[in-house]
Amino acid sequence: MRIAALKIRLYAPWVHSLKEKRMIVKSILAKIRNKFQVSAAEVEDQDVHQSVVIGVAAIVPHSAQADSMMDEIVRFVEQNTEAEIVAEEREIR
Repeated sequence: MRIAALKIRLYAPWVHSLKEKRMIVKSILAKIRNKFQVSAAEVEDQDVHQSVVIGVAAIVPHSAQADSMMDEIVRFVEQNTEAEIVAEEREIR
């Protein structure tokens, strides 16, 4: 059993209010949770309008599946938001 943790930092230059940011964050988090059956939340920069940091965690049977799942999640985020992915951090324990 392994724990996969993924942190994705997004930049959304068109966002000018926290209300606008919340709508984007809620939408992408719901899509990630529903499609991949993982835990997901905004983990940093909650008060910064144009920065979104999403944390994702899941329990997987082995490291290969963790890598594959994290790749799929990153691709899914790229396809389902206009925000640019500026960084990602991965950890498997």
